[in-house]
Amino acid sequence: MSAESTPGHRGKGRRGLKVAAWTAAGIVALGGTGAGYVYLKLNGNIESLDIDRALGTDRPEKAGNGSENILVLGSDTRSGGNKELGGGTDDGSARSDTAMIVHVHEGHKKASVVSVPRDTVVDRPECTDTDGGTHPAASGVMFNSAYATGGAACAVKTVESITDLRMDHYLEIDFTGFRKIVDELGGVEVTTGEDIHDPDSHLDLEAGTHRLDGEQALALVRTRHGVGDGSDLGRIQLQQAFVKALVRQVGEIGVLTGPKKLYDLADTATRTVTTDSDLGSVNALMSFASGLKNVTPAGLHMITLPVTYDPADANRVLIEKTKAQQVWNALKNDQPIPATATEETATGEAKGLVRGF
Repeated sequence: MSAESTPGHRGKGRRGLKVAAWTAAGIVALGGTGAGYVYLKLNGNIESLDIDRALGTDRPEKAGNGSENILVLGSDTRSGGNKELGGGTDDGSARSDTAMIVHVHEGHKKASVVSVPRDTVVDRPECTDTDGGTHPAASGVMFNSAYATGGAACAVKTVESITDLRMDHYLEIDFTGFRKIVDELGGVEVTTGEDIHDPDSHLDLEAGTHRLDGEQALALVRTRHGVGDGSDLGRIQLQQAFVKALVRQVGEIGVLTGPKKLYDLADTATRTVTTDSDLGSVNALMSFASGLKNVTPAGLHMITLPVTYDPADANRVLIEKTKAQQVWNALKNDQPIPATATEETATGEAKGLVRGF
C-alpha cells in the first residue's frame, strides 16, 4: 500500500477514547508536595498540534448543542519501537490505520462512534499541514492517503469535508504506547467465539475467554486475514469490540488504586497521545476526561461508516452516500444513529466474533 512521506511527523496509532482519564487520576492520587512536579512532568509528556491554525476558518460550524466530535486516529508507521510490533516497512512514512469519529452526546453519558475504513475511496480536499505545507486536492483516493499526505490536519480536513461536521478535538495513540497501557492495566479481558489464527499479525487464540496482554491486544486490533471476510471491515468489528472492553477496564480504575500505578498509567498515557493544541495540557486533558468518565460500554453505540464494496476493486469500499447522510444528520442534531443507516451495507462478517463485556 503506497503512501507519501510526512516530514517531521511522529507516527501514532490506535485507541484513545478514555486514555486521558488516567492523567487526572494520577495527579489526584499523588497530590501533596509532589503535585507540582507531577503536573510539570506529565505536562511535558504531551505532544500537541495546532490543527486549528492549519485548517483556518473554512470549516463547519461548532454544534453549539453541548455535544462534541473527536477524531481518534492512528497510523501504521513501523519506525522506532513500533517496527517490532507487526509487519510494514521502516521507511519513515505513516499511514492512517484506524479512524474513529467519536460523537459525545449532550450530557456526556452516551457516545456514538463511526469507524471509517482506511480503504474507503474519497475525494480528498486541498489541505495545509501543521508545518504550513499545502497539498493539492485529489479525487478517487483512499481515505488513509489524507494522513499520509499531510498528517493530522489533512486527515481532519478530509473528515470534515466528508461529514460536514466540525471535529472539536483530535487524538492519536502509538503502537508501543497502546501495548504499554494494556500491560499496565493488567491486560484486557475478551471472549472469542471461535479460534483466531492470523500469522500476519502473530495472533493465535483458541475460542474462549482470554486476558490479553499488550502485544496480544495489538495483534487483535490489527488482524484481518484470520477473521470474517478478511477485509478491513472485519478488523474494524474486532477493534470496536476491543474498545468496549478497554472502556470497561478503564471504568474499573478508581482513586483507591495505588498511587504509583495511577501515576504510571498517567505517565504512559501522556507520553502516548498526540492531541490538538486545545487538549495539549494536563488541565485540558483532565477537563476532557471528566466529560467522558460517565460513558460506559453500554452507552457506546459503534457502527462502521455505511459502505459498499467497490465493483472495480475488491480491496476498496465506496461510501453509501444516502445512508451515510443519515449518520451525519443524526450526529449534527445530536440524535441516535438510526438502524436504517447500516442496513444492507458491507459489514466484514466478523460481528460477534469477539465480545468485550
